[in-house]
Amino acid sequence: MKNEIFWLTLTIMATAIFWVPYIINRIAEHKLIPALRNPNRDTRPQSQWANRMMYAHENAVENLVIFAPLVLCIQHLDISTETTVMAAMVFFISRMSHFLLYTFGVPYLRTLAFFISFIAQMILGVHILLAIQ
Repeated sequence: MKNEIFWLTLTIMATAIFWVPYIINRIAEHKLIPALRNPNRDTRPQSQWANRMMYAHENAVENLVIFAPLVLCIQHLDISTETTVMAAMVFFISRMSHFLLYTFGVPYLRTLAFFISFIAQMILGVHILLAIQ
């Protein structure tokens, strides 16, 4: 089984590319040069899926800020277990699911995916707290 750093790396890479379809949509709507200019934050894409995708990307970044330090603490403290690896994997899968469900506008399952990723973060945090007592 892969370790937490593997799942963290996949999460970072996925989060790093979540914006790509959004900018492709901007280019399709506004053409290349206007899309490359400094965008007005209030100018949203005409496509609702692109709006949702950008919100999903922002949410992924916000949650990466929590997930990454937890994984790095586990690695630094050398307290990796099957449970922490599983929690990191579940976090990645649930974040990917959240991104897709948010983009396609699936409200209840999106919230469930978000909650599962939150639980995975809490498992990692509790594991750290128990190890440093």
